Amino acid sequence: MADIRKRGPYQWQVRVRKKGYPSQTRTFNTKAEAEAWAATTESEMTRGIFVSRKEAENTTLSEAIERYIAEVIPTKKQQRREKNRAIALQKFSLAKYSLASIQGKEIAAFRDMREKGGAGPNTIRLDLALISHLFSTAIKEWGMTGLINPVQQIRKPKLPRGRDRRIRHGELERIIKASESPLLGELIRFALETAMRRSELAGMVWNLVDLKKRTVTLPETKNGEKRIVPLSTEAVRILERIPRRLDGDVWGLEPDSITQAFLRAVTRARAAYVKEVEEKHKGEKDAKPDPAFLVDLTFHDLRHEATSRLFELGLSTEKVKEITGHKTYQMLARYTHLKAEDIADEIDTLKKIKN
Repeated sequence: MADIRKRGPYQWQVRVRKKGYPSQTRTFNTKAEAEAWAATTESEMTRGIFVSRKEAENTTLSEAIERYIAEVIPTKKQQRREKNRAIALQKFSLAKYSLASIQGKEIAAFRDMREKGGAGPNTIRLDLALISHLFSTAIKEWGMTGLINPVQQIRKPKLPRGRDRRIRHGELERIIKASESPLLGELIRFALETAMRRSELAGMVWNLVDLKKRTVTLPETKNGEKRIVPLSTEAVRILERIPRRLDGDVWGLEPDSITQAFLRAVTRARAAYVKEVEEKHKGEKDAKPDPAFLVDLTFHDLRHEATSRLFELGLSTEKVKEITGHKTYQMLARYTHLKAEDIADEIDTLKKIKN
């Protein structure tokens, strides 16, 4: 039986007692909300499907994130990035809600708010993935069986098509020239030779590099599998040129620092290019810098460029997949943009052979 009491101007406390179940108590802002909750709880008890939501009701998302950071994130690969994302989520108003009160509409409102705030689709997707995993963990491992996963109830942001930005003639040389240090320039060259991911480059250690066999072993990659990357003659030359570090790391750089250093080099290279064009064509009305040159370039574009070049060399899809470590052929297809003129030449060659 439900007992509803007014506890203040805007507080109504309801207590539900039923034989065979622990007493359930909650406080609401209106009497109508209290009555609705009491009716639902009594109905579930009568039908034998009631599950206590007390812990979920008394735990805010922010508090659950603290537990997630302490217990779950240490088991993940990208611990620093995941922790930073979790801490950032605690700053949003959604974090003040109890887990039991968060439903699909609250998650949808959070998604829309992030979109209006300028967050990209992939950033929002990663935020939602963390919240979803938190709810799944709370249900399966923390004993909050009365919860549902609200993230599974909403529409996810549509991801943009894969980037197809290729390195244009002259861009690479200017970026390397504008780099903060010779080491960054060598890293850029090495990335183009190997098609390795930023995190894989940052994690390289000398004891897994074999210059005689011309290979570098990556014990743990993004897809969770070990990979051995073949090194071209130029890649070996690059490694032979760079100084050895005492700590055994090849590059001694963190993934994020690589990204930021590369972006700074691109920015400086673009500024130098614009200045050069303006000085060269001073006074000419139609002389303007190319708006696409040294614009919209990321470090990951080096991997895209390197992969595309492997295909243009004539390597089979199987071999390229083995080198780059893409898990599926579909994922690999996003990085391959063969030149139409090369395909046309190949068609003509095949026709000549057949005839």
